[in-house]
Amino acid sequence: QVQLVESGGGLVQPGGSLRLSCAASGIWFSIYAMGWYRQAPGKQRELVAALTSGGSTNYADSVKGRFTIYRDNGKNTVYLQMNSVKPEDAAVYYCNADISEPRGRRDYWGQGTQVTVSS
Repeated sequence: QVQLVESGGGLVQPGGSLRLSCAASGIWFSIYAMGWYRQAPGKQRELVAALTSGGSTNYADSVKGRFTIYRDNGKNTVYLQMNSVKPEDAAVYYCNADISEPRGRRDYWGQGTQVTVSS
């Protein structure tokens, strides 16, 4: 069993910065990729940023140049650095991991962390 625990959400002013963290724990063979998704009220969940085990990144067009995803392998943690935050970035942010573990390859999700953008 793998668990993903997110932290770092909260209130941020437009133009401000916030860093989200997602710590993975449990037993696995390898992590193929980790990423961040978000879901705003009334909208579908969407990919924000993803990072593969090989170091490749993928960003939603709406966050390119403002958000950065990176990983600390020693801590099994992935981060999302959010800069120049806009009101439309407000959402619940979910961590996702594509993992190979004893039961096979599985997709795991964190519980979500709220990001509120307001002055």
